[in-house]
Amino acid sequence: MARPEQILVLEPQHELKFRGPFTDVVTATLKLTNPTDRNVCFKVKTTAPRRYCVRPNSGIIDAGNSVNVSVMLQPFDYDPNEKSKHKFMVQSLLAPYDMTDMEGVWKEAKPEELMDSKLRCAFEMPLENDKTHESESNQTISSSTSSVKTEHSVLPKSASASLDDGEVKKIMEECKRLQMEVQRLREENKQIREDDGLRKRKVTSVAASHSSGMATSAVRDEGLSTRVLAICVLLFVIGVIIGKLAL
Repeated sequence: MARPEQILVLEPQHELKFRGPFTDVVTATLKLTNPTDRNVCFKVKTTAPRRYCVRPNSGIIDAGNSVNVSVMLQPFDYDPNEKSKHKFMVQSLLAPYDMTDMEGVWKEAKPEELMDSKLRCAFEMPLENDKTHESESNQTISSSTSSVKTEHSVLPKSASASLDDGEVKKIMEECKRLQMEVQRLREENKQIREDDGLRKRKVTSVAASHSSGMATSAVRDEGLSTRVLAICVLLFVIGVIIGKLAL
């Protein structure tokens, strides 16, 4: 028994085009539309599953709605002499009214209930005219960017030239105030140094006076001892003389 015709509307219908360069991921969009009044289950399959990433690769399209499927071609070394043999197939079936498990629906589906559409893949490189147009566009963008930068660089000059006399006076007063503040700090620093020197001299003077006092006391003590000794000797001599006279 022949399978029923595809009830989903595919855009594009027969061919997915991937436009290089292919040094990075290239994405093509497949639009699936459900024009019926029933929900429809769908699956997207490919003959080269390692070369493509499909999101979403399955699901349900509500009645009267559409789904965009992103088909992402992975980077590869492009050979213009090699024709692409990759193909895609979109399978669909009417969703049961009491559906709870979509995977179970696919497993239990009969062959005569399945509908499918096939699409081939085509790889294209940008034409020389397109490259020239892109190059011109890039040059236009870069020139626009440079002009914007030039305008920005000119702005500070015009702004500085537009300073009025009042602002210049304020700047001069601020500079004068800063100079006075620096001078004040220098004087304070000088005063601190002088006070520090005076304090050191006082400490040295006190230490010297204390040492001289100790020396004077020692001399006085030494002189007193000498006098006592002399008096004792004198008294001894007087006592000897008196003793001889008494005899």
